[in-house]
Amino acid sequence: MVGFAQMILKPHLDDYKIIGHYLGKITISIGVAMMIPFIIAIAYAEWQGAVDFLFSISFTLLIGAILSIICHTKKDLATMHAMSVAALSWIIAMLVSAVPLYLSGHYGSYLDASFEAMSGYATTGLSLVVDLDHMANSYNFWRHLIMFIGGQGIVVIALTFLVRGTAGAFRMYVGEARDEKIMPNVVETARFIWLVSMVYLVLGSGALSIAGIWGGLPPLKAVFDSVCIFIAAWDTGGFTPHSQNMLFYHNFPLEIITVSLMFLGAMNFALHYAVWTGNRRELYRNIEIVTLFVSIIVTLSITAWGVIENNIYAQSLPFSSKTFYHLVSGHTGTGYSTIYPRQFVNEWGTLAMLGVTLAMAVGGSVCSTTGAIKVFRIGIIYKALRQEIKRMLIPETAIYIQKIHHIKDIILKDKYVRMSAIILISYVNLYIFGTIAGMLYGYSLSEALFESVSAAANVGLSCGITAPSMPSALKVVYMFQMWAGRLEFVAVIVLFGMIIASFRGKK
Repeated sequence: MVGFAQMILKPHLDDYKIIGHYLGKITISIGVAMMIPFIIAIAYAEWQGAVDFLFSISFTLLIGAILSIICHTKKDLATMHAMSVAALSWIIAMLVSAVPLYLSGHYGSYLDASFEAMSGYATTGLSLVVDLDHMANSYNFWRHLIMFIGGQGIVVIALTFLVRGTAGAFRMYVGEARDEKIMPNVVETARFIWLVSMVYLVLGSGALSIAGIWGGLPPLKAVFDSVCIFIAAWDTGGFTPHSQNMLFYHNFPLEIITVSLMFLGAMNFALHYAVWTGNRRELYRNIEIVTLFVSIIVTLSITAWGVIENNIYAQSLPFSSKTFYHLVSGHTGTGYSTIYPRQFVNEWGTLAMLGVTLAMAVGGSVCSTTGAIKVFRIGIIYKALRQEIKRMLIPETAIYIQKIHHIKDIILKDKYVRMSAIILISYVNLYIFGTIAGMLYGYSLSEALFESVSAAANVGLSCGITAPSMPSALKVVYMFQMWAGRLEFVAVIVLFGMIIASFRGKK
């Protein structure tokens, strides 16, 4: 990294101004988003919450305005600027969004509130909240709204409302781990992502509300909880309004609906567009869907074998519902759970935990709300391996071309295989990094691996390590994993390279 930084030019004042200007716009958008929980606080007569959010809104808008004014520029973003903005926007969003959470009194420290904010934006779902069951609705909704913003993408908000559609805007979009331009224009792509999310918000929340009322919740409570549950299921996040997660509801129809939402959230937005425009054949032809189906079968078999070995669930319905639910929750990166965290260790055992860990490590689709390696890259690596085996078997003079189908037929080129392998190796290293950190604090290999993969793959399932009492250094490790894993490394590497170049770059 240092040698690379010495090869690039040292950033000038204009470079910092461009980055600051766009960071200011994104910060302003976060301040505007805080107005929603502020209105909720007034609606529920939560006056302390209203004061806290009013202060947080003012503070966030002030920071955004200062950045935009001091760093005002009309220059477009180059790749280095765009990647740095994408990486830094998540840090700034975390820091300002943690302010109202910390003021709520439900976090032991500002670090814990920042952990919660990063977990929300990264759609991870690991939580350090204290006494969640008595948290005011405005703060609770802010936790989920953070997740809704993060699932679509912080940069997507800016592209939708504040940033014009330029080449630099697309570079920011790519820096947030999305490189598929669904519509002709990147701003139109961002707006389509929001359109899909809002349509499913109405439909999904409605279905969940009906299931909640059927399960005995008061209508107003059912609607509030359903909106929160939808947000976390669709954005594959894992937050719920209650400390027992989905176990609180004991509602089988609610679980069925959330499984459907998990799958929808794990689908590529380009695939959503294909289906919405009538191309339903894509559902069984797309390499991502096929690979996801195969991966679920494999990891579910491992998990079920481990559960059967430990003879946990005597009846078939609890066995199938618990095993399948948590496998899908892990594979889609959602993190919803209907058991207590320590049951993974004390009841499910090492083999079942390994099955869920592998599912979490693979994840869902690219250009979706999920994290992790993603099935598209697994599919490409499998196809490349198959291609190499066939090349060794056919005559040397023969030419063999391998194609994959992802929205359209694509020739499998070396650059696709190389990038998929780089991302896979990067994630494996990130998983190992968090595992070693966990083991250094005395946790077993299976526990440390489970929690590390959950953080780095932005899942949110926990085996009991994540808690307010865990070491501060481990909190920071998981925060870094959530951030780097959500952005898929490129923007993070560019940011670190720019920081080093600021001191050691060529003049």
